[in-house]
Amino acid sequence: MPNQQVLAGFYFSLAFVGQVGDMDAAFQEASGFSKELNVEEVVCGGQNRYKYRLPTTTTYQNLVLKRGVTLETSLLIDWCRYTLSTGLVLPIMTKNILISLLNKEGQSCKSWLFVDAYPVKWSVSELNSEKNAVLIETIELAYLYFEEIPFV
Repeated sequence: MPNQQVLAGFYFSLAFVGQVGDMDAAFQEASGFSKELNVEEVVCGGQNRYKYRLPTTTTYQNLVLKRGVTLETSLLIDWCRYTLSTGLVLPIMTKNILISLLNKEGQSCKSWLFVDAYPVKWSVSELNSEKNAVLIETIELAYLYFEEIPFV
């Protein structure tokens, strides 16, 4: 059996494909890398022992990004504000997002492309005078689909 390298999940980068300018995409956590094939149960006449389970569509969880709140404004936060505050009066601007897992040299060794993403939720962790914790902002993005980008 060949020697397989296990990858650590703490060193990653996030980039907005085709974005001009700094997108301020440093996050402490990215989650929601999940696909699920839905099934529909169909009862067959005359057969009472089981139901047929037929595949239907694939569903995806939202991509969830978390990081510490900063005082500086950024293109990312401006994009979130624009999308979440206009009440669908203006068209939603989607972006393709590339998340890359990095090796110890900082080189990409595995990547995922999230296609046509847009913000659906922005929140800030609770303010609590009894805790000494960093204020965390969470951004949730919906998208059409994601795919793993193969490396040659």
